[in-house]
Amino acid sequence: MCLIIFAYRSHPDYRLVLAANRDEFYNRPTRQVAFWDDAPEILAGRDLKAGGTWLGITRTGRFAAITNFREVDLTKADAPSRGDLVRDFLIGNSTPYHYLRTVHAKGRTYNGFNLIIGDTKDLLYYSNRDGNIRNIEPGIHGLSNHFLNTAWPKVSHGKSGLHSLISQKEGFSQKDIFKILADQSTPSDEELPDTGVGLEWERILSPRFITSDIYGTRSSSIIFWKHNGEVIFSERTFQDRAVSISSAETRKYTVTLPAS
Repeated sequence: MCLIIFAYRSHPDYRLVLAANRDEFYNRPTRQVAFWDDAPEILAGRDLKAGGTWLGITRTGRFAAITNFREVDLTKADAPSRGDLVRDFLIGNSTPYHYLRTVHAKGRTYNGFNLIIGDTKDLLYYSNRDGNIRNIEPGIHGLSNHFLNTAWPKVSHGKSGLHSLISQKEGFSQKDIFKILADQSTPSDEELPDTGVGLEWERILSPRFITSDIYGTRSSSIIFWKHNGEVIFSERTFQDRAVSISSAETRKYTVTLPAS
């Protein structure tokens, strides 16, 4: 997952409104969002190479999502898969805080990551690049491949777009959220971060929706979590750059959780 924009406890109807794009190499095998055969309580996509996931929720209201921390020079080829961190929380029963304490103890064995986890009571954030466990406050938040709310253009503009939508008196739809995720505009070079990948790749990675010959946005996901416990999880998938946004397959699931 490389972009997560979310409104937490900021709307009278919704506990959480989340929009996320997963960016990955096109040749990495992936299963679309579904309830898992070997863990039927989990609703998530699945990385078929390593077995973990990047975003998921359970029938009991456990939620987790992860992004990589972009730091080319520090990447370890033999590090464990960061998708395991999402999967392990979803299948476990520890509180979010105690789970992150466990993650903190082993966090440096992984390449850089940002992890958001929660349940029907709390929502927390942790990065192994600063080691701090934080409660997420109500508001509009954004996360890409640096710390929570780092003002990269895709994050700042995505947060502004989501804020405008949820502030509308006439309401909003998943179609509106997908439109935010589909934006392919590229910021000026002066606005781009310098993360060590070179200017050409900074440009490629800068839109909310990424395309290139080998790497791009593989899925766009939306979670509407209502205060009454109803969760709607929708996902559009893109196996390669030849799949247009308008023709992408969309899957939609509805789950009823304990009210929050």
